[in-house]
Amino acid sequence: MTLVALLRHAPTDWNRDKRLQGRADIAITASSRAELATRRVPAPYDNWRTLSSPLARCLDTAAALGLVVTPEPRLVEMDWGAYQGQTIDELRQRHGADFGANERRGLDMLPPGGESPRQVQARVAPLLAAIARDGRPTLLVTHRGVIRAVYAAAVGWTMTGDPPHALELYGTLQVFALDANGAPRIEALNVALAHR
Repeated sequence: MTLVALLRHAPTDWNRDKRLQGRADIAITASSRAELATRRVPAPYDNWRTLSSPLARCLDTAAALGLVVTPEPRLVEMDWGAYQGQTIDELRQRHGADFGANERRGLDMLPPGGESPRQVQARVAPLLAAIARDGRPTLLVTHRGVIRAVYAAAVGWTMTGDPPHALELYGTLQVFALDANGAPRIEALNVALAHR
């Protein structure tokens, strides 16, 4: 069994505005940096090997926490395609019933020109398998879409209806145990960053 802890990047202006960021490379806000200056990754996770999405918001978060990271492209956010930059409310107004039907597909919701959560799972699964083979506990600095995809795989959630657990996705770690093939199961949820 190998442990992985997933940490979401700190908020950006687009997060504040509830815009789907996808692959847009947006930095975290000044207030996010100030907040992270008062936090640290708690033990034992602070001594783990750390991989990060190559997008600025993850690299910024890791740097503000004093983490030394290796960029890992498979940790990049879900590709929101034509939906990127818009809010869910805007998409519902613009596309009406078609967008609602797409949302109800859960793991198979596919933005035009983008990527479904199931495809995110398929992208991340080989990375989790490699971490399991390596056997080193690993901290992953990543995005909401990736964390939800790993969580869904761990609990068998189809992303239709509410998730079985409430995930606090800012300032917390979601910790999973990987079996020998990299399949995740919940170890601990919502482990708060510590105060410095």
